[in-house]
Amino acid sequence: MSLYIVGFLISLVVSLCSVPFVKKIALKFGIVDQPNQRKIHMTQMPRLGGLAIILGFLVGFMYVSPTNPYLMPIFLGACIIIVIGVLDDKFNLTYKIKLAGQVAAAAIVVFSGLTVEFIYLPMLHRVELGMLEYIFTMLWIIGITNAVNLIDGLDGLASGVSTIALAAILFMAIINGQVFVATVTLLLMASTLGFLVFNFYPAKIFMGDTGSLFLGYFISIISILGFFKSFTLVSFIIPVLILSIPIFDTYFAIIRRLLNKQKLTSPDRSHLHHCLLQLGFSHRTTVLIIYGMGAFFGISAIIFSNTTLWVSFLIIGLLLLFVHITAELIGLIGQKKPFITMIKRLTSRS
Repeated sequence: MSLYIVGFLISLVVSLCSVPFVKKIALKFGIVDQPNQRKIHMTQMPRLGGLAIILGFLVGFMYVSPTNPYLMPIFLGACIIIVIGVLDDKFNLTYKIKLAGQVAAAAIVVFSGLTVEFIYLPMLHRVELGMLEYIFTMLWIIGITNAVNLIDGLDGLASGVSTIALAAILFMAIINGQVFVATVTLLLMASTLGFLVFNFYPAKIFMGDTGSLFLGYFISIISILGFFKSFTLVSFIIPVLILSIPIFDTYFAIIRRLLNKQKLTSPDRSHLHHCLLQLGFSHRTTVLIIYGMGAFFGISAIIFSNTTLWVSFLIIGLLLLFVHITAELIGLIGQKKPFITMIKRLTSRS
């Protein structure tokens, strides 16, 4: 136990102490985020803060030295993600180049044998994916990597939401006796917390794509190791619940752009945090509300994993209904409100 406590403290302290150094590097080489009409901040901010998270994680990892047969491909993929993140923070890469890097990283992991071979779903029980396991795993890694990247729009948002998701994963990994997953999650959470000290509103530095892509990548990997590789009846739904904030924000961004006939890669100001700000909430309050939502979904996942089949159905149904109605009410889908409009039409006829 003391080994993991010391590892946690090492990752936390190294990350914390690295931030000022990383900030100087970012400013020296002009790796800064310039304000524009789509962004919230009004002055240029140093990016590259994700390097502090990475340094903290790596030093703690080397101290604890957990073992896993997939270590080499996981870290090779991480190296590609880090390079893509750093280059994007400096040069603002096109989405095609970033996607190519993510595909390469995911492919290394997938073709090493770390895939989602099956999932467990209510009623259907074990569902073998067959050849689809490669496609599903790559889509999961790329999807979660980008989802965390997309929510990085306010001070402390991505780092805080990731920390909450990691806490839920850690809790369940400990309960299920998954030592490697628990160790990696603990160290990643510690290094993210160290960075959050400087990143919470008002932020002194941004994590940049270096941090958000790295966090998203590793969260996708540990969720595969921790949930999809387990023999749990609802192994597919639990990670989706834990990662609901980035997943649903990305999902509604896609729906919104399809409804508005926009390119899927086109940026906008209608993400969850933008909608809450437009409702009149302050920057800090908006972040805290989303933290609360993340904690709610994390706790829901823990409860969900210990319920009966029909209670699981009820929880999922109510959560999906709540999420969709909330999304339409606050404007996550845009001005169009298809579900609410349909309900109004049905009630007006009766």
